[in-house]
Amino acid sequence: MIPRPRTATSLARLASGWAAGGFGFLVVMLGGWWFTLAVGVIVHLALLEFFRMARFKGIRPAIRTTLVAVQLLLLCTQAAAGSGWFAPEVAADLVAAVLPASGAVICGWLLLQPSTGTIADIAASIFGLFYLGYLPSHWIKLRALADPALAPSLTNTTLPSTGWPWTSGLALTLLACFLIVATDLGGYAIGRRWGRHPLSPISPGKTVEGALGGMACALLVGAAGGLWLGWRWGGVLGGLLGVVVSVFALVGDLTESMMKRDAGLKDSGDAIPGHGGILDRIDSYLFVPAVVYSLVTLVVPLLQRG
Repeated sequence: MIPRPRTATSLARLASGWAAGGFGFLVVMLGGWWFTLAVGVIVHLALLEFFRMARFKGIRPAIRTTLVAVQLLLLCTQAAAGSGWFAPEVAADLVAAVLPASGAVICGWLLLQPSTGTIADIAASIFGLFYLGYLPSHWIKLRALADPALAPSLTNTTLPSTGWPWTSGLALTLLACFLIVATDLGGYAIGRRWGRHPLSPISPGKTVEGALGGMACALLVGAAGGLWLGWRWGGVLGGLLGVVVSVFALVGDLTESMMKRDAGLKDSGDAIPGHGGILDRIDSYLFVPAVVYSLVTLVVPLLQRG
C-alpha cells in the first residue's frame, strides 16, 4: 500500500497537537500560580465557546458574570490549596462558599436585565459555572496535593537530570493526563482497526470496540502508574483508576458532542488548527480531575493504612 502524502491540514493538526501537549506538560511541571493562570485562560476561552453554542439555541446566559465567577473560583481554589494563606478549615469554607454565592449573583444579574431571564438562561449560566469552573478547579486541587502517602515511592526524590522535586500532586496530575491520552490513542487505534459497532448516535465515529480499546490501554497505563507511585496493591488499584478515568473521559467527550449536535455545530470553535475549538480539545479533561482527586484522597490513604 502506498502511503498517502500528508496534507497541509494534517500537518497543521499534528503541529498544533504537539504544541498543545508541550504547553500542557510545561504548565503541569511548573504548578502553582502558573498552572492556575494556564487553566484560567483555557477555561475562559472554552466558556466563550460554550456560550456561543448556547446562543445558537436562542439562550441568553449571563456571560460576563459567569466568566468572572469562574475566574474567582479558580483563584480561590489556588489560594486555598497551594498558597498557605489560610488555615485548612478556612480555606475549605472559602472555596465551598464561592460556588453558591456565584450562582446567586448570576441569577440576580439575569433578574436585572431588561428582558427577564428564562429557565434556560439560568440553567446555561449555572451549568457553565459548574462545567468549566468547578470541575476544572479540581486540576488545581490535584496539582497542589503534597501528602507523601499518596506517592510513597517518590518521597524525597527528584526528576532525573533536573533536580525538580517530585510531589504527589505533580505525579498524580501527570498520571491523570497520561490516562486520558492513553484512552484517546487506544480508542482511536483500536476503533480504526477493529471498530464495527457504533457506540452512540451522538458521535457516529466512536465504536464499542474503540471504547473498550481505550479502556484497556488506560488500564495498562494505570497499573504501571500505581506500581510507579508505590501504592499498596498498586497494579490493581492503578488499573481500576485507569478504567474509571477512561469512562469519565469518554463521558466528557460525548457530553460535548451532545451539546454540539443540539446546537447544530461541527466544532465548538476554530481556535486550534485541525482540531476545532478549545472545548473540543479539553472535553475529555473536564470530568476526570474531580474523580481522580476524590479517589486518591479517599481510597489510597485507607489502603495504605490497611
